This record gives sequence, structure tokens and C-alpha cells, in this order.
Amino acid sequence: MSPPAAGPAFDALRAIGWPFADAEAVEPAWRDAFDAHPGTFPARVVEQHRTGYLVARAPGDAMAVESPPEWQLPRFAPEQRAAVGDWVLVGDGRIVALLARRTVIKRGAAGEHYRQQLIAANVDRVLIVSGLDGDFNPRRIERYLLLVRGGAEPLVVLTKADRAATSVADAQAALAAVVGDAVPVVAVNARDPESVAALAPWLGPGTTAVLVGSSGAGKSTVTNTLLGHERMRTRAVRAGDDRGRHTTTHRALIPLPSGACLIDTPGMRELKPTGEEHLGDNFADVEALAAQCRFRDCSHANEPGCAVRAAVQAGILEPARFANYLKLREELAAAARQLEARRRAPNPPPGGRRRR
Repeated sequence: MSPPAAGPAFDALRAIGWPFADAEAVEPAWRDAFDAHPGTFPARVVEQHRTGYLVARAPGDAMAVESPPEWQLPRFAPEQRAAVGDWVLVGDGRIVALLARRTVIKRGAAGEHYRQQLIAANVDRVLIVSGLDGDFNPRRIERYLLLVRGGAEPLVVLTKADRAATSVADAQAALAAVVGDAVPVVAVNARDPESVAALAPWLGPGTTAVLVGSSGAGKSTVTNTLLGHERMRTRAVRAGDDRGRHTTTHRALIPLPSGACLIDTPGMRELKPTGEEHLGDNFADVEALAAQCRFRDCSHANEPGCAVRAAVQAGILEPARFANYLKLREELAAAARQLEARRRAPNPPPGGRRRR
């Protein structure tokens, strides 16, 4: 088949995030897939469930489809299966091809053995949502920023500004070293449409954004306010610790009135790196200091002439940020070793564990 031509069908695809503004401008890898699978049509994954997928060709036009047989094999890597936001080719009620991704957001899955878990694919913006109550934690935001770099533009959204335990000014000051100048920070009252309208510059027509954050941070409330009606279930956080309850149980892609698409996700409490991240993307200040250390291989532990430790002692580098840098560096190195071992293993299963 050929890529969709200009017309109502093309306009409908654009309304759910089709990445090419010109019907004729399709990247070669996608065009090759179209040529290899005649009689199919493109669709976007809008929901992923254990038993299959929902895909759409237009807003509100979701249909259930089966996955390819090979995706159901135990040894098939999870990150090679479709995720919410992916574009696929569908024929006879089944996904027949996964189109090349432009961006992907993923994390290391919980558990002893190495496995990647996809959060969303083909997103332009990542809205890292944090409540200004007990949920606010600059160190966790650092972790989110580590995972979402790589093509998608991050934005920190501070919710519950109307009943904050931490003031907006204090939160922005605490995040100054974390986000730098490149990552915007926006504070909103998630229930107030006028307040949430501050997100409009990042949610223009044709844009796909994903909301990530802890349970109870306000992701579903932001979604409902952007939609203008209650679609996503919300529940109050626990009074004792401001922890949320899992009201969003699966990822879903939702077209917004603005012409953007929004992917709401369940809360994530464990944020493990995959081993593919680059620590310097998030800790450029620490890396710049490390370049001034006396020894090129300085571990910033007990070596003389360590510029990083000197900056901590001088109050230039926040001790908590330095401690998180060391912790994430160790986790990232361990994940990278697991990833390399899995790549070298013959026919590794998804968790990296060989059968005996």
C-alpha cells in the first residue's frame, strides 16, 4: 500500500498525531513498510492491555486488534513489542508491522533480572508531574529527567499549587540545579482550566505528550481539565503521607480539543535506568566540575584534588544532588553491564535469564 493521501482520512490521522504534515513526506523506513505490506492500513496504538491492543485511525475510532504471533513468544523482547503511541500497520484484525519509532520513553522494569519496560512511544513532550504536597521530591524528578532524555522535550509540572505544602517559589529554587535553564517548570492548579491553560504552549496541534509521575500527583486531574470533562478516574491521596492510589491502571492516548494527544500513565514508584541513559545530560554541572579533578579517573571518593568534593564543601554543589549523582552513576553502570550481558547472550529471554 501507499502512505495515506491528503483528504479526510489523512486529516483524521493528523488529529491523533500523525507525524508528517505533508501527506507525501513520509520517511523511507515507513514507506518501505507500506510497500512490504499491501492491503494494510496505518493506525496508532491508543491502549495496551495484557490481552491485546486498541488502535485508532481517527479520534474516538478505537478498535481491538491482535498482536503478531512472535510477540506472544516468551523470548520476544518486550521493548520490541508495540507500546501506547506507536504507529503500526494493521491487516485482518492483527498488527502486521511496527513502524520505526521517532522517540521512546522507557525504564528498567522491577525485578532481579534485566528487562526494559516501555512507557510511551513517539512523544514530543514529557510532562513530569509532581504535587507540591508530600509528593514533591527533587531527587525523584532528577530520576525522571534521566529516563526521558533523548528526543522528547521535558517539562516539569507542579500541581496542587492551590494547597501546597511547599511554596511554588521554594520548589522552583529547589529545582534550579536539577533542571537548569533548558527545562521549563510550570505550576498549576490542576482543577482550574485557566491555570492549566498555562500548558498550552507545549500542547499544540499535532503534538503528542505523555504525563509521568507518582500516583496521586495529579496526572489524571490535569487530563480531565484539559479535556473539559471527567474521563479519567481520580481519588484523593492518603492523608498520612500524600501517597496516591492507583486510579489509572493502564496507559491511554487521548486526543485533546487543542489538537494535541495526551498519554496518561499509571503512577510509577520505582524508576530504574535501562543502561542506555547518559548521566551527563542531567548532571552537566557535576560533569564540568569532574573535568577539573586532578585525576582523570577520579571517583570523587577519597582522591586528593577532587574538584567535585571541593565544590560540595564550598557550598557550590548541593550535597543531596552530589549523593544522587553517585547513586545514579552506580545504578546506570550496573544496568549497562546487564544490558551488555543480555546482548551477548544467545537468544536471551526478555528478563535476561537463560533456561537450564
